[in-house]
Amino acid sequence: MTGILDSVNQRTQLVGQNRLELLTFRLNGRQRYGINVFKVKEVLQCPKLTAMPNLHRLVKGVAHIRGQTVSVIDLSLAIGGRATTDVEKSFVVIAEFNRTIQAFLVASVERIVNMRWEEILPPPEGAGKANYLTAVTNIENELVEIIDVEKILAEIAPVDETMNSAIVEEIAHAGENTEQNFVRRILIADDSTVARKQVQRAVESIGFEVIAVKDGKEAYEKLVELSDTDNIFNHISLVISDIEMPEMDGYTLTAEIRRNPKLKDLYVILHSSLSGVFNQAMVERVGANTFIAKFNPDELGNAVKAALVDTELKRSE
Repeated sequence: MTGILDSVNQRTQLVGQNRLELLTFRLNGRQRYGINVFKVKEVLQCPKLTAMPNLHRLVKGVAHIRGQTVSVIDLSLAIGGRATTDVEKSFVVIAEFNRTIQAFLVASVERIVNMRWEEILPPPEGAGKANYLTAVTNIENELVEIIDVEKILAEIAPVDETMNSAIVEEIAHAGENTEQNFVRRILIADDSTVARKQVQRAVESIGFEVIAVKDGKEAYEKLVELSDTDNIFNHISLVISDIEMPEMDGYTLTAEIRRNPKLKDLYVILHSSLSGVFNQAMVERVGANTFIAKFNPDELGNAVKAALVDTELKRSE
């Protein structure tokens, strides 16, 4: 396995370069935090905030920014820290997650750091399930924590995870006319516990078992392990992967699947809070079958249905 992963690392420049840029910032203390620059639209001195009735306790207020009304989330309070008091001297990081625009209130913004995903590591095992981290890294001998923004957003505005009954029915009957029924098992890779659980519940609601892993490296290791003993399609039907993950991102994972003769025919759905032309171009470049933005259960269901149709066609060839 070590040799395989060493080979993967040598080839990352041929795909998404397995790199990211982190915007680092601080909240109410010395700890440094990071957020992927691709999700950041701009950083501003905190504008005047307007209080509104019945706002969620984590929302400091709303602001009018570039013609939009945006909720400003107190990021320190959201991860269990002290509420931000010196708002006028604070900054807001305007970001796009899961098809919506949010503003995160932070004490100070530092700089952008270019890194490799191999340098981004899962949170320590002892961090517990209640933490708000997707990953950690070391910058200039200082621990930088990468916050699980999707977990925060799910607490403020939970998404509807119910899938359209017609889609559920269609998927339930998929494969009935083939000589061999599909293995109703899907591998899901996502570093956000909340996002991973959302996808898992949606997939389980349409009758599939789930193999859940927390990053691309773990996903690739699992796929290689399964394909070493048997035809991969006897174990899983498809892969649903996040893009931003510690150690190996979803682009690199997809490219490695396509390069592996035992895995190359697997249907890969990239499922990410990132959006836009950048993603679509990279999806085509690494050979993923499709990209969908988080999180819409009907779109996810339709993507799974398309994957089953594609797999059926390949098996019948």
